[in-house]
Amino acid sequence: MLTITEPKAPTNSVTRFFQSRLWRRLARRRSALIGLVVVLFMVLVAVLAPLLAPYDPAAQSWSAVRKAPSALHWMGTDEAGRDILSRIVWGTRASLLAGLTSVGIAMAIGVPLGLAAGFLGGLVDGFISRFTDAMLACPFLILAIAFAAFLGPSLTNAMLAIGITATPLFIRLTRGQVLSIKAEEYVEAASAVGNPQWRIAVRHILPNILPQLMVQATLTIASAIIAEASMSFLGLGLQPPAPSWGSMLNSAQRFLGNAPWMALWPGLAIFATVLSFNLLGDGLRDALDPRSR
Repeated sequence: MLTITEPKAPTNSVTRFFQSRLWRRLARRRSALIGLVVVLFMVLVAVLAPLLAPYDPAAQSWSAVRKAPSALHWMGTDEAGRDILSRIVWGTRASLLAGLTSVGIAMAIGVPLGLAAGFLGGLVDGFISRFTDAMLACPFLILAIAFAAFLGPSLTNAMLAIGITATPLFIRLTRGQVLSIKAEEYVEAASAVGNPQWRIAVRHILPNILPQLMVQATLTIASAIIAEASMSFLGLGLQPPAPSWGSMLNSAQRFLGNAPWMALWPGLAIFATVLSFNLLGDGLRDALDPRSR
C-alpha cells in the first residue's frame, strides 16, 4: 500500500544551529550564555550606532562641560561637553571592528602558515617554527604597540599591528593540531589513494581543526580589544575627536577627582566586552571538547 507523507519544511542554518548538539552543550553553561548575550548586544549596538546614539559623538557644547549624569545626558558629558553615551555607543563599533578585523588578519596569515609547517615539515616547519618562537618571545601588547608606533597612529594601522602580533598564536595552534591529525587513518587513506597534499590539508585536515581555531579566535578578540584600547589610550589608535574607549580613558584621567563618570563608563564597557568574549570562548572550548560531559 502506497503511503504519502507530507514533505518536511526546509530548515535554515539558524534552525539547524539551535537543534545541534553544540547548542545543547553550550546552553548548559550559564556563563557562556551570558557572554553570548552580551556579545550579541554589543554587536547590535555597533550596527545600530547611528540610530541609538542620542547626540553627535563629536559635537561639542561648552555650556555642558563635565556635566554629571542627568535626564538630558544619561552618562554625563566630557571635558568638551560631548555626550558620553553617544561616544560609548560609537566606540563600540571601533572596538569590535578592531577585534574582529585584527583576528581575521591573524587567521588569514597564521592558519595557512601553520598548515604548511605541520603538514610539510622539514625546512619549512623549522623556519616557520623559529619565526613563531621569536615573535612569541616578546609580550603581545608591547610588540603590538611597537608595530603601531612604527606604522603610525590610526585605527587601520592599529588593527594591522594587532593582527600581525596575534599571528604566531594561530600558527602554533594550527601546527600542533595538524601534527596530531595527520597521523590519523583517514588522512593516510586519503594520501594512499593519490590525493595531492594541498587537497588533503584543505579537505581533510582543516575542517577537523576549525573548532579549536574558533575557540582561539574568540579568546583572541578579547585580547585585541584590550590592545586597541591601550593603543588609543597612548594615542596610537583611533584619533580624536573620533570616539574610542581607550582615548576616552586617556581624556578622563585628568578629571578623576571631579568627573569620575568620564572614566567609569568606558572602563565598564571594556570590562563587559572583554569578559563576555572570554566567557563565550571558555564555553565554546568546553562545548567542543568531546571528553566533557
